[in-house]
Amino acid sequence: MSRVNHVPAALVDRFGRVHRDLRISLTDRCSLRCTYCMPADGVPWLAASTMLSTDELVRVAAVAVGLGVTEIRLTGGEPLLRADVVDVVRRMAALTGPAGSPEVSLTTNALRLPRLAAPLRDAGLARVNISIDTLDRERFRTLTRRDRLDDTLAGIAAAKAAGFSPVKLNAVAMRDVNDDEVVDLVRFAVDGGYEMRFIEQMPLDAGHTWERTRMVTQAEILDALSAAFTLTEVPGRGSAPAELWFVDGGPATVGVIASVTAPFCGACDRVRLTADGQLRSCLFARSETDLRTLVRSGADDDAVAQAFRDCLAGKRAGHDIDDPTFLQPLRPMSAIGG
Repeated sequence: MSRVNHVPAALVDRFGRVHRDLRISLTDRCSLRCTYCMPADGVPWLAASTMLSTDELVRVAAVAVGLGVTEIRLTGGEPLLRADVVDVVRRMAALTGPAGSPEVSLTTNALRLPRLAAPLRDAGLARVNISIDTLDRERFRTLTRRDRLDDTLAGIAAAKAAGFSPVKLNAVAMRDVNDDEVVDLVRFAVDGGYEMRFIEQMPLDAGHTWERTRMVTQAEILDALSAAFTLTEVPGRGSAPAELWFVDGGPATVGVIASVTAPFCGACDRVRLTADGQLRSCLFARSETDLRTLVRSGADDDAVAQAFRDCLAGKRAGHDIDDPTFLQPLRPMSAIGG
């Protein structure tokens, strides 16, 4: 296989957005079955032969870092289900590019963090984002179809004990499901030294049952929080998905990722790689660029770099969720990766 090392830098789309953030899905498998993400049964898992090997993942990431990517976020499914996840982190963190080594972070349900938090930290993982939609055990069981709240809480504590800072907690706000817990979740985060982030529910469920009227908006979340806390907007958001507010003067913050009601597409710097090697310019894209076939056919790094540029050349200005012609992606969130 021919390899080259003179890949030109910078991933810029036709709107001038510079892409520095690569989201890599390590697996489509998950140990929970959250109602807004997966059906209870009958999930069509990706075939093992289609999944990128660790060498293939690292090679694609190396090309991206050479093109100016400065952050790699490992996602799933549940990325900690990948048997060699610690080695993946170690190899990703050791990559170098024009801006040095990338910051490697990971989004997880935390169930395996009691065992893996310290090894991941030692391997070079910089940050963790942990999903927790409720603090009520029965509600957690209903939402995730698993009785694992205690394990999630143990994983959150393990991340803090391992020295991760900040530990960000993510909750999808859902009407008549957990919208009455937004204040309690913020209090839990502030008391524990974590950072709470609420996410507007997006049309990315496997069953395509998303309804806008069931979604809790950023305005509703802020109204509920403002009744309990003094919120002060944090300046300098940049390309971050979450808009932040200081809680009672800080230093604690709370964030809202308002992808539906206040989209931030104009500052998007993210590109996504699925576990089976498909490059996506947007979470809501309905087309993909096949890197797996390219890599396995013996293409050199210049060809892989060109595939990145070709993918981003077709990136749209926004996701158009509010457009009447909007169509939900064919893949659910678990198969795309966050």
